Formats: sequence, C-alpha cells, structure tokens
Amino acid sequence: MAGPNLEVFKFGMYILFPIGIMYYFGTNLDDRFSVPEFWPKQEQTHKIPYEREEIKSELERLRAKRLALRQQRLEEGAQAQSRNQDQ
Repeated sequence: MAGPNLEVFKFGMYILFPIGIMYYFGTNLDDRFSVPEFWPKQEQTHKIPYEREEIKSELERLRAKRLALRQQRLEEGAQAQSRNQDQ
C-alpha cells in the first residue's frame, strides 16, 4: 500500500520542486545574481599580434622592458653591496 503513495509523492516532488525554485527565485536570475562589470571590456583585454611587424614590435617592447628591469635590479644590487661594505 505504501508503494503507490510513495510514487505519487516522488512524482509531486519532481514536478513541484523545480516549480517552487522558479517561483522563489524568479526568471531574472541574470539580473539578480550577476556582478556588474565583472568581465573586462574589449579595450582592457590583451590583443594577440598576428602580423609579422606587430610580433616584432611586441618582442622589442618585451625585450626593452626586461632589460630595464634587469638594469634596475643590478643597480639595486650594487647599492646593497656598497651599503654592506660601508658597514
């Protein structure tokens, strides 16, 4: 006797649970649970170079940046050494 009642209960849960969720949260889930300006705009993202000249200019920019950082590290190291020798 409990078998058919259980099946009716399960069927009711399968039908009413999603309907209850949709009724409670509504249909505008994107508006309610979205974070404004979460994704970056097209201008803020990286642009991958495809042309040969663009690739060369990007490599030159990266090389110059790397050499500038290296020069800065060497200067800081030299200053640290001179401070250690003075002490």
